[in-house]
Amino acid sequence: MQSLFALQQCKDANYELCLEKITDMLSPDLNSMEVQNKAELAGQKKQALQLFKEAFSKEETSIDHKDLKIKKAVNDCLTFYYHQNKKDSNFFAKNLVSEVEKIYDRYIAVLSLAIEFLDLAEADKKVSHKNFVNNRWLTAIRDSPEMKKELKKIGRHWGDKLDRVRVWFRDVVRQETEYLHYLDKKNPSLEDQKRFANHLFRKIILGKTVINEYFEEEVQRWAEDKEIVKGLVEKTIKSHDPEAKGSLTLHTLSVNWDDDKEFIEKLYSKGSQLEEKYKALIANNTRNWEVDRLPLTDRIILEMAIAELVIFPNIPVKVSINEYIELAKNYSTPKSRQFINGILDVMAKELKTAGDVKKSGRGLIDNK
Repeated sequence: MQSLFALQQCKDANYELCLEKITDMLSPDLNSMEVQNKAELAGQKKQALQLFKEAFSKEETSIDHKDLKIKKAVNDCLTFYYHQNKKDSNFFAKNLVSEVEKIYDRYIAVLSLAIEFLDLAEADKKVSHKNFVNNRWLTAIRDSPEMKKELKKIGRHWGDKLDRVRVWFRDVVRQETEYLHYLDKKNPSLEDQKRFANHLFRKIILGKTVINEYFEEEVQRWAEDKEIVKGLVEKTIKSHDPEAKGSLTLHTLSVNWDDDKEFIEKLYSKGSQLEEKYKALIANNTRNWEVDRLPLTDRIILEMAIAELVIFPNIPVKVSINEYIELAKNYSTPKSRQFINGILDVMAKELKTAGDVKKSGRGLIDNK
């Protein structure tokens, strides 16, 4: 959704840039030694802008005109617009999957930060951190063969930031009330250890601290990525049993990444190149809604929903609709949830009637 939103912003910027280019191309040349016919240029500029807007609305890639200056200005800008849009779309498509894959690296980064804190605690001779350094969930993370393999593969996350990590340990971890209480416990039970391991990640590393602020500054999409990372960390702690045989198991970002990757790429491709008939369907169903202007976020959500309904026959209609209602709830205006719900319900029925939505597979025969 963010990539499609950013792509649309790029398209809008490219459009405005084209208007500026036409204006510049047909404005008096202040550096020219020749006399400029300002009235003629003003007329050409007005006509060129109007022709560009008409060609743009019809999705035409060129025009023909007897005035060669007007023709060149308009056609140059149409060529620029579609070339730049394709370039921008390819950029977001290329980075979309890699940005998702980076979420797993951030999960490893968060876990490995706990390892760095363990090392600093062991090296601290002023205070006894016995309960912390012997926490069986945290030591299991450090001793996990999977973890060691991941750190070896992607490199040590905090190797070039150890000064920052030391400050975090000194000023955040060591000063934290729950941490101090945990250190004071005599022979903390397994439940105590598990509870504190969760606390370390939820409240100290991913809570309202300077550590989380660091991630916010470094990771553009941290607001979304954080919830996924937090979920992976919580699963890691919950699934580990220190009394059972075997090492701690890391959790994957996806059960089947190849399928999910294909889903992401297909949804972006379809959403970024949605056919005009589907855009018209949105326009027709939102024309009389109680909004003066459809927010871009809502439009992107509706376009993505149509794309998903049309190209993924194995996903139930209701499942798709519910997912996009949640997107609207989390990222759009307060009224958007109800708006998206109503519009999608109507459009889904129209798409099914037109034969554009055809669901197949077990449990999808009734298309509901």
